[in-house]
Parts: sequence; C-alpha cells; structure tokens
Amino acid sequence: MAAGASGGSMAGGCRLLLLLLLLGLGAAAAGGMLYPRDTPSRERKELGGLWSFRADFSPGRDAGFTQRWYRRPPRQTGPVIDMPVPSSFNDITQDPSLENYIGWVWYEKEVLLPLRWLQGDLTPRVVLRFGSAHYYSIVWVNGVQVMEHEGGHLPFEADISSIVQGSPGIPCRITVALNNTLTPHTLPPGSIQYMNDKTRYPKNYFVQNIRFDFFNYAGIHRPVVLYTTPSVYIDDITVTTTSSEIVAMVQYHVSVVGSTLYSLSLSLRDQEGKVVATGDGPAGELKVLNPNLWWPYLMHENPGYRYSLEVKMQAQVNGALLEDVYTLPVGIRTVHVTSTQFLINGRPFYFHGVNKHEDADIRGKGLDWPLVVKDFNLLRWLGANSFRTSHYPYAEEIMDLCDAYGIVVIDECPGVGIKLPESFGNKSLQHHLVVMEELIRRDKNRPSVVMWSVANEPASELPPAAYYFKTVIAHTKALDPSRPVTFVTDANYALDRGAPYVDVICVNSYFSWYHDPGHLEVIPLQLTTQFENWYKTYRKPIIQSEYGADSVPGLHSDPPLMFSEEYQKAMLREYHSVFDKKRKEYVIGELIWNFADFMTNQGTTRVLGNKKGVFTRQRQPKSAAFVLRERYWKIANESSCLPPITKSHPPFL
Repeated sequence: MAAGASGGSMAGGCRLLLLLLLLGLGAAAAGGMLYPRDTPSRERKELGGLWSFRADFSPGRDAGFTQRWYRRPPRQTGPVIDMPVPSSFNDITQDPSLENYIGWVWYEKEVLLPLRWLQGDLTPRVVLRFGSAHYYSIVWVNGVQVMEHEGGHLPFEADISSIVQGSPGIPCRITVALNNTLTPHTLPPGSIQYMNDKTRYPKNYFVQNIRFDFFNYAGIHRPVVLYTTPSVYIDDITVTTTSSEIVAMVQYHVSVVGSTLYSLSLSLRDQEGKVVATGDGPAGELKVLNPNLWWPYLMHENPGYRYSLEVKMQAQVNGALLEDVYTLPVGIRTVHVTSTQFLINGRPFYFHGVNKHEDADIRGKGLDWPLVVKDFNLLRWLGANSFRTSHYPYAEEIMDLCDAYGIVVIDECPGVGIKLPESFGNKSLQHHLVVMEELIRRDKNRPSVVMWSVANEPASELPPAAYYFKTVIAHTKALDPSRPVTFVTDANYALDRGAPYVDVICVNSYFSWYHDPGHLEVIPLQLTTQFENWYKTYRKPIIQSEYGADSVPGLHSDPPLMFSEEYQKAMLREYHSVFDKKRKEYVIGELIWNFADFMTNQGTTRVLGNKKGVFTRQRQPKSAAFVLRERYWKIANESSCLPPITKSHPPFL
C-alpha cells in the first residue's frame, strides 16, 4: 500500500538518511537499558508537554542540516509550532501536508536542570532518554550531537553530563531531528516511489510505499526523561527464574559501570515488604521458599504477583562512599512448550486474547495514560488473558501493566511488511538482529512476556527466508534461551521456509473475508484443513494469531452480509466452533484481529481505517465484543481452578 506524501524532491534528505544507515550509526549501543526510576540514589525529570516543532519542507528535506538548525533555538531560524510530546505529529494540525509528511522534522525543548545535578564534589551522571521516536533520530544538546538511533518503538539514551555540567543556570536545549522515511532495509521496510509522469503528477511528486496495513504515524511517541545516577552505577540487571510448588530459584546477573572496585548486595521482598531472600556479588541465585508465582489473569486468584528485587551498589570514589540503588519488579514463573501444549508454571495455558495497535484519535501512536488504562479495563472486561504486540514493541508503561495485571504477551518486533527479496539481504538481516538485541535488552525481565515474535506475515516462502529466519531465531534464542520464539505466518504450510525454526506455529487466516468473501459456510472445512496440515507437517502447537472481519458500527443485515455487525459475529462463531474441537488437541490459542478499529492509509477498501475491531476506535463495543466476552469467560471458567465467575458477574473494573 502507498501513503501519499506532499510534493517536493526528497533526494537530499534520502541521501543523508541512507548515508547514516550505511555508516552503521544506528547500531545498538552496548550496556543496559533499565527503566528510569526514582530511587534513593536516582532522580528523574520528565520532559513531556509542548515542544517547538518544524517540518522541513525544503526541496531536499535537508535545510535543517545545511542551515544547522541545531546550533540555535528554532524560533531564530524560522517559524515553529507547538507539538505535544508524546504524540504523533500527523493528526495534531489542520495541515494535510503534515498528515502525510515524509522526511525530516525537528523538535526542540529548553529545560532548566537542578543545581544539585550540576555542581558539587560528587556530581551525578545526567542521562537523556527517549522511550521511542519514529523512525531515525539524531539528538543534540546545546548544539552538540549526543546520539543517533535507527528504528522506532524502542528506547535510546546518552550520557550528557559533560555538556550540561559546565553551564549551571543555563537552560539545556535539546534538539531532535527525526526522519520517518522507510527503506527496503528498515524495520518495517518501505520504499520511496517518484511519480515522473508530468501529465499526471506535479513536479517532484513521490509516495512512501509500505506493505503493512496501519498508518505510518511518526513523532516522539513515548516519554522523554532526564535522569541521574552516581558516577559508578548499576548499568543492567538480568533475572531468570525456575520454580516448583515449594521452592523457587531466582538467578541474577548485575553489571556495574564506572569502577571495578565495588560491592553488591541484593534483597528480594514480597508485596508486604518482607525480605524473603538475600544475596551479594554480581551473579548468583536467590532461594525463595513457598513462592508466590506469577500467574496469568483468570488463572489464579492473585494474578500478576511480583516481588521487588532491591540491588544496592557501594563503591569508593576519591575517598568518598558512593551508593546506587535500583529496584526491579520480579515475577517468578516458568514457560515450557511441548508438541501440543503451552505451559506456564507447569499448567496448560490457552491464549484467549487479542491483537492490538498503539492507535487513537488525534494522538496517533503517542502514549496516553487514560487510553492505556481504558484498554486494560476493556481487556479484563472481555476476559482476555493475552495479546500480541502487533506489529512492534509497545510502550514500557503498557508492558508494566501487563506484568502487574497478569496479561500474557507475545512480544513482537517491527518486522512487518518484509515482502521484497531485497529485504532479506545481509543489510536487512544485520539491522533485524540489532532490533532483537534492543527488544530483549528492554523486556527480558518481564514475566508477562512469554514468547518473542520476530516478524509478521513476511514473504517466508521466498528462498532467502530460510537462512534469514534461521539466523534471526537462532540469534534471539542465544540472547534469551528462556523463552520460545515464533513469527506469524500467512504463507502456505508446504512452502513456508521459516516455520521449521519456530517453537510455536502462529498462523493468520481470513476465510470468508479475503478468501471466498461472503461465504461463511466454507470456514469449518478450510480452517480444519489449515490446522491439520500445519500440525501434520511440523508437530508443533498452533495459535490462530489473526482472524476476523470488518464491521461498520451500526450497519446491520440479516441474513448477515459483509461489513455488518451480524457478519462479524457470524464469522467469529464459525471460527470458534473449529477452535473448540482443535484446542482439545494442539491448538493453544486464538487472538482476534482486532481489539479496536485503527487508522490505515487511505484506500478503496478502507473507510477511515481498518474496521476489524470488536471495539470502535473510540473504545465502544460492537456486537462482536459481547460474543467474544461470553466465549472468553466461558473458557476461563472451564480451565480455571477458581470458583466459577459468570459472564454476568465478572470482577468490577
């Protein structure tokens, strides 16, 4: 699909972006990526709110670099507008050229730092961190470049102490140049197409081609923060767990930066604050008797149980004692996959959940707390116990709530739209490996994350897909041996070259929608055949990772016709009848497409976006939501050891 863009040559801007990519400046930085938290030794300052903003509409999209906009406040080099952060920039104004803009945009904000961050004998490290920005970012502080990052959806940061600590009392000016251009080698991939027919298109007209079905929102989508640590600090913590009913073992590894002379002590506390285990040193094992395990929602009366692991580091620096403290939430749980089951803490787990998008009116993909909390309330109202982060990593704040509420997550990287042969080459592969490193570095300690997904609907039938996915999956397993790995396929079972390497088969199909549209009667045969072919070939458990139908709210038809609410309900019921048979054998989950309607590019099959949600984009239920709710609560009651919770009396949310 193609996203229209405003006219104007992008040659300069594209050349600059491609040069940066060729130089490898977007490679993953070494070290940890702990979420910034206030602790006795650390402070945090959030930089959300209004930033100055300008899109570069110059013919080459490169005026910001040739004129060095980062050297001075943007108001001195031209007009600026206010832009909220976090948010996408596309829907904030009434300017259609910004709605579909492709190229470099510039953000800037000035902030005063506390003097205690800048002066004294033991001044702290000052770190600037972005939760995510889409897609390629270059960041300056007071005109000095401090970092670059390739890719959206994942955090990046830089130590800016040497820049800001020389100028106490002077505002810290943060400048960001952001480019949302997608190439065949980015994740997700895309391409720029110039329309050279002067009889049909204006001069220098181009479009951004993409091969995924959601709007390519861009901007600073997640929180920007400044935070401090001591000069010797805890850089990373890695935790894995094993357990039985009476004892659990928490394996840990802590890395410290800034000195080789330090001591480490660890305390694991339960939710009442009681210390249940202690340890010391950079690596070891904590023994927990009679542990409270982390259980999924509706699988236990106390889902999402987390301990607190307090790590305390002490080091001598210039005769003074430095201390750094970081507290990491820890959930104790195990994951195991057999040929027919997915086991959490040794018990069979059935995924009855949804696919989602970070998408909403006005804010686009920007993190919005009221929307996040509403979505989790709707998930629990549905009786959904899981979701896939289709088709990119979601905000850390969302993942925190999954951990806390017991919502199981299939954590997916931005590998969507990998369709062209050139997107399977070595350049794309190397970037994909870096993205998996960044994703695992961020989410490795989350109990809610039970499986990694390395792609969605790639052209996995192409010959280079075999080596490509063998390499990506092996790299992912080497980074994290504790979790299964999958990718989501829509290829023919006999032609898929990546499926031999996954632990769980995740398959998307839209019988009676994209195939045999309008013919609900073909679903039982086609879906049954699909499952039997995949299982007979690979002997691996199967998740129906997408299925669904568009419905326009308020459009009714009996007998059911496509796009009516009745057709969406009827399709779900046909799929469910097959699921009920096959989940007794080897089908381990069903994830509806989609949780809520979401925006896409304009097209003749999209009326203000994709309408496959069981909720509208404004989070109001369609008829299908009640069908799904009845089903999910029934499954939960069947599989739970808890007293039955009827669909009429779920927990109040």
